[in-house]
This record gives sequence, structure tokens and C-alpha cells, in this order.
Amino acid sequence: MASEIALRVNGTDHKVVVDDPDMPLLYALRDDLALRGPKFGCGLGQCGACAVLIDGIATRSCVTRAIDAKGRQIITLEGLGSPEQPSRLQAAFIAEQAAQCGYCTNGMIMTATALLSRQPHPSEGDVREELAQTLCRCGSHVRVLAAVMRAAREG
Repeated sequence: MASEIALRVNGTDHKVVVDDPDMPLLYALRDDLALRGPKFGCGLGQCGACAVLIDGIATRSCVTRAIDAKGRQIITLEGLGSPEQPSRLQAAFIAEQAAQCGYCTNGMIMTATALLSRQPHPSEGDVREELAQTLCRCGSHVRVLAAVMRAAREG
């Protein structure tokens, strides 16, 4: 039975129809709200391409039910900044040319944003540990690490 839920995404309230109580938040974000930052990667919460911030915590949206996000603050890549005014971390990714194919970039930025919000000046080891479970097929890890460390220095 379909039900309508209210989601607060990037500071805006939205109503989303949920046909299946197990529907992933990722589907609501991409299909209903047309947000393309979070990507479908593995569908198992293992790669990080679908990461969003829920109440400030990096969360895998492919394994988080949309109904479980009701009443919580959801931030997607689009909510961090814009092409004209990127967030500090997005600007660092651009400056360090940290995106190769771009598929992992959402997960890397969302995970690093959560880290920098709770630990503004992490060590390189802290960043490596935090990003260890966010997979990149292209091998842009060195540039991603440089971008996160740059954002930390500039913060």
C-alpha cells in the first residue's frame, strides 16, 4: 500500500510517495527528487557511491529505507554547494583534480564532509581510514587525499 512521507532534503521539505516500505532512500532522491549526486553503485552499502549526510552522518542511501529518513535532515552533494559557489571541499576536489570518472566522487565528498565537520584538522591517516570503505575504480585516491587535506588546511 502506497503512503506519502515528508523528507527534508537540502533544507527543503518534499513529499514522496512510497509504494514499498523497504524502498531505499536513494530511489526517492534520484527518481522522485531528481538529485543526481548520490549514485547507485553496489546496492549493498559497500561502495559509498550513494552516500548522503543524515543528521550530519555519512550514510549509505542504498541500504537506508526512505521511511527511516522521515523527520531527519538529509543533505546530498547538491546541498553542499553549487557550480558557482562550491563548498570548501568541492573547491579542493576541483583544484586537486580529484575526480577521474567521477563515480566515487559523491561518496568521497560526502564522507569527507562528515569527517571534517567532526574533526576539522584530521591527520592523513585519519582521512585514509575514513575513506577506506569508499571505493574508487580509477585509482584517484592520491588526489582525493590531497583534496581533503587541502580543505582541512583551508578550513
